[in-house]
Amino acid sequence: MSTMMAARAHPGARELSLETLPVPTPGEGEVLVKVASAGIAPGMMKLLEMGRFKHLPTTPGHEIAGTVVALGRGVDAAWQDARVRVHPMLSCGQCDYCRSDRQQMCNDAAMMGHAGFGRGPMALYAKYHNGGLAEYACVPADLLDRLPAHVSFDVGAKVHDLANAVRALKGAALPATGRLVITAATGTMGTASIKLARFYGARELVLVGRSRERLEALRPLAGELPVQLAVLDELAPDWAETQGLTKRLRELMPRGADAVLDYFPDGPGSAQAASAMAQGASFVHMGGSNAALPFALRDMMIFCWRFVGTRACTRSDTDEVLALLADQRLDAEDLITHRFGLQQVNEALEATRTRTLPIWMAVVKP
Repeated sequence: MSTMMAARAHPGARELSLETLPVPTPGEGEVLVKVASAGIAPGMMKLLEMGRFKHLPTTPGHEIAGTVVALGRGVDAAWQDARVRVHPMLSCGQCDYCRSDRQQMCNDAAMMGHAGFGRGPMALYAKYHNGGLAEYACVPADLLDRLPAHVSFDVGAKVHDLANAVRALKGAALPATGRLVITAATGTMGTASIKLARFYGARELVLVGRSRERLEALRPLAGELPVQLAVLDELAPDWAETQGLTKRLRELMPRGADAVLDYFPDGPGSAQAASAMAQGASFVHMGGSNAALPFALRDMMIFCWRFVGTRACTRSDTDEVLALLADQRLDAEDLITHRFGLQQVNEALEATRTRTLPIWMAVVKP
């Protein structure tokens, strides 16, 4: 096939456009992947509007899984026909951050098919800014991971989000008591964290979200862990002003939370969840909120609290997810709640943005 369909982002556009493009030819060190599944990120269009996509037009989609169908020069022939997922993180590979498992902090950090985050030239991003919302993707062979035979391409595409949750859970550094609060629990990161929590020290969970119906649906994801719910829609109407969420969390966990994984993108919920922490607790934020925390440094000192900001994941995190999937300790198939065709890509983006549908994880299947 000489041409392919791709969803393209253009300057100033509020939607992606479907276009016919030449199928790329892999160069030295590259492979051509026939995309079977590409993940959808809720914040993608927001980052596009903010100008974080540095090379336009481009094909978005940083979560890619499929089959290797062509090899460039110098690529091991064993990759031919392999079932793979693509690790999207691009970085220099040589700086202190890259050499200490913190590639997302590199000055050249960017994600293939996504945004540029670094302050440097991001040379790799200039070359590999196109992603997986297309029938084919050309990627560096050294960013490939083999998928276990029993793991679907849909789950393979979402390994990145599962690994983001791993990064957050490791940042929480839960003690033996393992009392964990997860905010915005019904979203992609919340559901991934619930699924993985038991592997990273959680012993009981409190899940925070607006809808009881959507929260109740999460209980099976926790396995044998005890689960309690803090339903925002059931708090007093003035909960934001009267610390209603903090009071509810303290009712559910009288000894306080050992950690909070906070995925709220805005609003007072983050600060109120932090106010329900026990001594020595960790607060891990991955929601991108502009809200402020109402604590003096003295409070942090007295209560020995840890505040951790985290974004993205590294290869070590994805390796842990792939190992859990490979030995079947982790089954993430039930997290994929919605599948869209490439022709429906804008519908998929709108659905994940507005959350009018009970989406946990969504993929596009070109």
